Amino acid sequence: MTRQLRAVRTRQALVSAAASEFDRRGYDGTALNRVCRAAGITMGALSFHFATKDELASAVQVQGQAITRAALEGLSAGPAPALHRAIDVTLELARLLEEEPAVRSAARLSRERPDQDLAWTTSWIAAVQDLFGQAYRDGQLHAAVRPEDLATLSRSLVLGAEYRARAGSAQGDEEPREPGAVEEIRQMWNIIQRGICGPTGRTPS
Repeated sequence: MTRQLRAVRTRQALVSAAASEFDRRGYDGTALNRVCRAAGITMGALSFHFATKDELASAVQVQGQAITRAALEGLSAGPAPALHRAIDVTLELARLLEEEPAVRSAARLSRERPDQDLAWTTSWIAAVQDLFGQAYRDGQLHAAVRPEDLATLSRSLVLGAEYRARAGSAQGDEEPREPGAVEEIRQMWNIIQRGICGPTGRTPS
């Protein structure tokens, strides 16, 4: 293995270990020595790649954003009606929060280290807002429903999915709670659509 490849793998191991630690313990509660132990890497190696905990946290947030953008690519531009695509985005976000520690960590660190350039919501909120706006223009929404309010609602649903997913991940090998975050959001949207849809709006099956 070349030195460059070893360095890349070491850096990724540190970011992955840090994502799990930040997800569980938050920024202030995460100790770099715990990250090193989890990654099986020395403090000297960590210092070579990341001079401070702040730099390591930023790397985790960048990775969480990248995973999110990659997963959402294409969802907002599919053939389905705009309202259904907006809902699909929130469901995919819930899935990512359940399955990806780096995404959960990025969401948590965005609140604990408020920096608009690294805010996790910047990787998806604009797409959701645009889709709700398109749904309104297409007549899918009731005339009294404002697209920006639905974007705010989506933030709240995704935040709830984050807490739900983190609680589930903390259970370890125990049986997962039912239903999961994705199914909970799907059920909520099925109810919400009965109040927000216009004459042409349809509840997805």
